[in-house]
Amino acid sequence: MNAEQLVTIYIKMRDARVKLQREFDEADGRIKEQQEQVTQALLEMCKETGAEGLRTPAGSVFKTIKTRYWTSDWGSMKQFIKDHDALDLMEQRVHQTNMKHFLEENPNLMPPGMNVDSRYSITVRRK
Repeated sequence: MNAEQLVTIYIKMRDARVKLQREFDEADGRIKEQQEQVTQALLEMCKETGAEGLRTPAGSVFKTIKTRYWTSDWGSMKQFIKDHDALDLMEQRVHQTNMKHFLEENPNLMPPGMNVDSRYSITVRRK
């Protein structure tokens, strides 16, 4: 096969994946909405009966509390973390773009334990 044929095949495959992903996302969204309605009905049953859970022949339901935390002021949050030496409040992942820029600006500084994986890839654009 020549390059033109490979690019044509690549674009068709990419388009097919996008179509499948869109179809999946739409179907999954509908199911998630229905699931949320069932969740609310089960929570209401627990509330009405004062139960922390329900047992049925089909399965069991347990009521739990899920709490999320976030900030609307990252500057203050960063300062709070510094002030209280609370780095464990952050998730452990490296911001890829910021690390790339940092290393470009500081080529002689490599954080201990830093792993780097660079590999060639291609980008295919439609004609």
